[in-house]
Amino acid sequence: MKQTNDRAQLVLSNQTSLNQTIRQSLIMAYRGLLKVRRTPEQLIDVTLQPILFTLMFGYLFGGAISGNVHNYLPLLIPGILVQSILTGAVTIGVQLREDMEKGVFDRYKSMPIARIAPLAGALLADTIRYALVTILTFATGYLMGYRPETGFAGILLVSVLVISFAWCVSWIFALAGVVGRSAAGVQGISMMILFPLTFLSNAYVPVETLPKVLKWFAQINPVSHLVTAIREIINHGVITHDFWLSVLGGLVILCVFAPLTVRAYRNKV
Repeated sequence: MKQTNDRAQLVLSNQTSLNQTIRQSLIMAYRGLLKVRRTPEQLIDVTLQPILFTLMFGYLFGGAISGNVHNYLPLLIPGILVQSILTGAVTIGVQLREDMEKGVFDRYKSMPIARIAPLAGALLADTIRYALVTILTFATGYLMGYRPETGFAGILLVSVLVISFAWCVSWIFALAGVVGRSAAGVQGISMMILFPLTFLSNAYVPVETLPKVLKWFAQINPVSHLVTAIREIINHGVITHDFWLSVLGGLVILCVFAPLTVRAYRNKV
């Protein structure tokens, strides 16, 4: 009987600890949102970028690639969405590095909170940025005349897919932020990783028009699979193998980089 009570108390203690960790992570996420409210320029990359890129690429390349802007939008909007939201994911690493340089995480170590809460909170807060990118990209496309064939249901499915994928990718940049030596260095390394993946893909131009080597890279590029999956869903209403490859790719990234990031983070703080 005593052993049963001890086990029950242990389970209750673990549940309470988990609940506290979740609550503290949500508080840290709220802190991240407060920082944005006080320094709104932090949202420039996820507010102005999708709007400017959609307008610029649409009107500059629409006629050359698809004959006119209207015909180019079904090809362009998914590419802009993926490129903008993955670029926004870089911010998590830069902000983590800045907080560490300013001694914010040293302060957290003296507080009675779960050590993982600041990292988890930062990652949760970033999902708001991804949602904002998604809304602005589709809104700009709509104002330019883009009308997805699948309507709101397709947009919702695509939004869940791309936000989930970006959240998985953000663990890569979070790892760079934890192990990096400076915020500028983290941003530089992150962009070196991101630019080849986004621009050497099918996001803006048909893969068939690329040179042989670039065509091969674009075809195996996970960003190309994600862009293709989004295009097939919102333009044709079908879920192809690219959708499942994107889901699998996101899970693989999460399974590999989440443990590495948490381990490096625990060693740092």
